[in-house]
Amino acid sequence: MEQGSEENMESSWTLLSWMASGVMVFGGAVPYVPQYQEIQKTNNAEGFSTRVCLVLLIANILRIFFWIGKQFELPLLLQSVVMILTMLAMLHLCCSIQSSNRVSTKQHHITDLDLRYFWCWSSFEDYLMFCFAFTLLCAFITFLFLDWVLFVEALGSLAVMFEAMLGLPQLLQNYNNHSTRGMSVKMVLLWTAGDIFKTLYFVINESPTQFVVCGAVQILIDIAILLQTQFITTMKADVSHFKGFSITKHGLTVNDMSISGM
Repeated sequence: MEQGSEENMESSWTLLSWMASGVMVFGGAVPYVPQYQEIQKTNNAEGFSTRVCLVLLIANILRIFFWIGKQFELPLLLQSVVMILTMLAMLHLCCSIQSSNRVSTKQHHITDLDLRYFWCWSSFEDYLMFCFAFTLLCAFITFLFLDWVLFVEALGSLAVMFEAMLGLPQLLQNYNNHSTRGMSVKMVLLWTAGDIFKTLYFVINESPTQFVVCGAVQILIDIAILLQTQFITTMKADVSHFKGFSITKHGLTVNDMSISGM
């Protein structure tokens, strides 16, 4: 009986481990589903910062090369592949929407070598070209210094540092726009839930320290975006409340009715 009970317990833990690994592989892509749908629905990509895609593409390409130098859990490697494909899908949609809404005929391409329009290119192929060039550069440098432990650790730290900054472009875009319109709050909530789960996964599986630090920083940025969303919503509600008020030399007027006539 005891042996059968132990076998059942072991089977249950194995099943839970596989489920957790599956969540790790595909869970990171789930938050972008509501944002993708939001962009399709509104036919407007201005509320979503494509620099989120830039950050994640760089982070996950670097993570793949970090795995070559220092093997860690396979689900984390597969997660990087899934995230790269997801970010390319987001960029493809944003480029399509921007192309259909573009008023100006002037276009910007990566081959212009104009830093003012970096990551603001007109064609999806430009983003693919950047990813290909960046991957080749990383491959060359990694295989050149692959036997240098310090380089491999630095590569891992750089990868998780970029990933930790995932929400920062969205935070800054919301601040500059003074609005969260076009940004899916569901995406940010799923970011937060996913980052909490991911950080716990890193701790339980004793993943490299870089991953744990990355998860903690991501959670803080997610919370900052949620607080920013609440603040902007409250501020707009206050502005709407006082919108009907006007001050004249005769007193405070609301909807053409004088409150105090002196």
